Amino acid sequence: MTISEERPTTGLWSDPTLPAPERARALLDAMTTSEKIAQLGSSWPGHDAGGDVAPMQDTFRGADSFDEAIIDGLGQLTRVFGTAPVTPEDGRERLVELQARVVAANRFGIPALAHEECLTGFFTWQATVYPTPLAWAATWNPELVHQMAAAIGSDMAAVGVHQGLAPVLDVVRDYRWGRVEETLGEDPYLVSELGLSYVRGLQSAGVVGTLKHFAGYSTSRAARNHAPAALGPRELADVILPPFEKAVVTGRVRSVMNAYNDIDGVPCAADETLLTTLLRDRWGFEGTVVSDYWAVAFLASMHHVAADVADAAGSALRAGLDVELPHTHGYGEPLRAQLEDGRVSADVLDRSVLRVLTQKAELGLLDPGWKPGQYTAPADFDSLHNRRTARRLAEESVVLLDNASGVLPLAAPRSIAVIGPVADDARCLFGCYSFPNHVLPHHPDTTLGIDAPTVLEGIRQEFPGIVVSHEAGCAVTGDDRSGIEAAVTAAASADLTVLVVGDRSGMFGEGTSGEGCDVGTLTLPGVQEDLVEAVLDAAHRTVLVVLSGRPYAIGRHARRAEATLQSFFPGEEGSAAIAGVLSGRVNPSGHLPVQIPGDTAGQPGTYLAPPLALKSDGVSNIDPTPAFPFGHGLSYTTFEIEDVYADEAAVAVDATITVRATVSNTGSRAGTCVPQLYLTDPVASVTRPVRQLIGFTRVDLEAGETRVVEFEVHTDMTSFTGRDLRRRVEPGDITLTVARSAGDPGIAAHATLHGDARTVDHTRTMTTPVTVLRD
Repeated sequence: MTISEERPTTGLWSDPTLPAPERARALLDAMTTSEKIAQLGSSWPGHDAGGDVAPMQDTFRGADSFDEAIIDGLGQLTRVFGTAPVTPEDGRERLVELQARVVAANRFGIPALAHEECLTGFFTWQATVYPTPLAWAATWNPELVHQMAAAIGSDMAAVGVHQGLAPVLDVVRDYRWGRVEETLGEDPYLVSELGLSYVRGLQSAGVVGTLKHFAGYSTSRAARNHAPAALGPRELADVILPPFEKAVVTGRVRSVMNAYNDIDGVPCAADETLLTTLLRDRWGFEGTVVSDYWAVAFLASMHHVAADVADAAGSALRAGLDVELPHTHGYGEPLRAQLEDGRVSADVLDRSVLRVLTQKAELGLLDPGWKPGQYTAPADFDSLHNRRTARRLAEESVVLLDNASGVLPLAAPRSIAVIGPVADDARCLFGCYSFPNHVLPHHPDTTLGIDAPTVLEGIRQEFPGIVVSHEAGCAVTGDDRSGIEAAVTAAASADLTVLVVGDRSGMFGEGTSGEGCDVGTLTLPGVQEDLVEAVLDAAHRTVLVVLSGRPYAIGRHARRAEATLQSFFPGEEGSAAIAGVLSGRVNPSGHLPVQIPGDTAGQPGTYLAPPLALKSDGVSNIDPTPAFPFGHGLSYTTFEIEDVYADEAAVAVDATITVRATVSNTGSRAGTCVPQLYLTDPVASVTRPVRQLIGFTRVDLEAGETRVVEFEVHTDMTSFTGRDLRRRVEPGDITLTVARSAGDPGIAAHATLHGDARTVDHTRTMTTPVTVLRD
C-alpha cells in the first residue's frame, strides 16, 4: 500500500465550533464505502506477543499486516499498552507511531480510537493495581469508586487512550461463575450505584466508559463461561438490566459492549431488540456498541445462527453492533460482500459509521490541531495519589465476618504463624483483569513492575519485634498434602495463627477464579479444606482470612475460628489493609456485596429471592441459608439503629416517603456504620423478593456520637415488571426496613400506597437520596 503524504482533506468536519453530530455527518457524506467500512474495524498490533489473553484468540485474526489493516482508515486500536510489558514512555511512543501511520493512511487524516482494559486500573505494566470490583462493592462507597475511576481515566487520557473497557455491570446469580470477582455483587441497586460512580469518574477524565456485558452474561447455565443465559423476561428486566439502564440514562455512558451469551436462543451480538429497540429507542443511548472480542465471528462458529463470517457481520450490524473488536474479521471484506449483494443496506452502514465519527468528533480526534504526539506520559502510573486511593479502597473493603471471641484486634501476640498457600504470593492479591495476572504469566522473567507486599510481608511489617513464621501447607490447587504436617507443627507452636486461604486468579482454567475459571462447588480449591481443618485442630487461636474472587462455603470453618476476615482481591495495597485490620490500626467497615454460603457448597443462591427460594422445612432437605448474609460486616465498635419511622403512613402511588432512622456509635472507638434500607412487598401481582435493597449510606461516627439518616424513597423505587411485562407501581402495603444486612431483622416502617397501578419507564426515579443529619 501507499501511505498518503498529502495534506488531509478538510471540510466542515474539521471545524471544532460545530456540533459533533453535524461534523460527523459532513465527514460521512464525503466518504467512500471503503472508508466507511474501515471506521467499523479494529487492529491489535503486537497481538502475538501477549500469550493467551482473550478467548479463542488464535482462532480469529485480522489482516495479515498492520499496514493492510489501516487502508482507508481504522476504527480502533486494541490494547497497545495492555498486551505485553512496556514502560509508560515506550507505550506512549508506540501509540504515537501507530497513530501516525493510521492518520497518514487515510485521506481525511482520521486517527483510530485507542482502547484498553481498565477494570482494576489502567491495564499496563507499572500501573497501579486497584482492588477488584467485588472489593469496591464491599466498600459500599460510591464516592471512593468515583475517585478511583477518575484517577484511572486521568492516567489513560494522559497517554492518548480514549476508551476503557469497564465497568462490568453483570449482577451475580451464581457464585460458581469464574467472573464473580469482576462484578459489583448480587444486588442490582448496589451494582447500579457503584457502576454509575465508576462511569462518571472515568468519563470525567475524558475517557469513554464501556458497560459490560450487555446483557445476561452472569446468568449462564451451571455458571459456565459463555453458556446460554438462564433467565426469564422479569428477571432480565428487574435484576439484570437496571444497572445498565441507570448508567445509560443517568450516567450518559458513551459505549456498551455486547455479552457473549444468548437469551432464549438469540445471541446478544445479533439481538436487535436488545441493542437497538431497548438500548437506543427506549433508553436513548447515543454512543457506540462495540463487540466483545470476536463476538461477531462467534455468531457463525459458536452460536450457529449465521452461515459464515459475512452472514454474521450482516446480522450483527443490522442488530446495532457498531464496532468489531479486537481485530477486523467480519467488518471488512465480508461486510462489503453483504453490502454489494443487498443483504445489508447502505443506511445501516451509515448509521453505525455516523456513531463512530460522532464519538471521534466528541473526543477531539477530528480537530485540525490534533497530533499523534500531543500526549505526554506521566512520570508515574503508580503515583502516590493512586496508591493512597488504592490503600483506602483496600482498607474499606475488608469484611470482618466474625469476631465472637474478641480476639481482634490482636493484642501483641508473642508469636504468629502465618499459614496458607496464598499468604506469600503477591499475585493472590489481584484479579484476572489485572496486568500481573492477565499478561505477566506469559512473560515469566518480567517483574511485577509495582510494589505489592504479600500478606506475610504485611503482617511482619505490622507487627515488628514479634516472631512470625510461615508455612504454605499446600498449593492453591492440586492434591499434594505433604506440607500440611509442617503447617500443623507451626500452628501448634505459635501463640496465634493467621490462616490465609483462597484463590489465585487467572484466565481460562489457569486460575481458581477469573474468566473461564468456573467451578462445580464452593469448597476451597485444591486440598485447602484439609489444611484448614488440620490447622484449626492444632492451633491455639486461629484467625481465618479468606482472600478470594468469589465467596466460598466456609461456614463450618468460621464457626471454629476465633475470627474470620473476607477480602476480595484487594490489590497492591491489600496486604497492608489486611494487616491493619488484624492489628486494629484499621477499624473494618467493609460489608458483603455477596452472601457467604453456608455448608451446602453445591447449592448457591443469592439473597434476592422470593419466598420459595428460602429455607423450606418439610419441603426440601437442602438449606440455602447463608453463613453470612448480603450486607453483613462487623466493626471494632458497636452500632445501634433505632427510632425508624416513615413520615407518611399512607401516600399516593406517585409520591415520596421519607424514612428516618437514628444511628448511634455505642462503642469505645470511632467507626463507620452502613445503614441499609430494604423494601418488602407483602402482596404483589407477581412473586417479589422477600427483601430488596433500595438505599444505603456510610456514616462515620465518633464513639458515643449519634446521627439521623433520612432516606427519600420515591414510590418508583417499589416498581417491578408485571404480568404484562410493563414496569408498574402497585397500590398496597409496603414495608421499609433499616437494617445492617439483609439478614438483620432491623426496624421496620410501614406504609400504604393508594390509587391505581401506575406504569413507569426509564424516566422513573432510580436512586434513593440519603441525607445524614446531626441528632
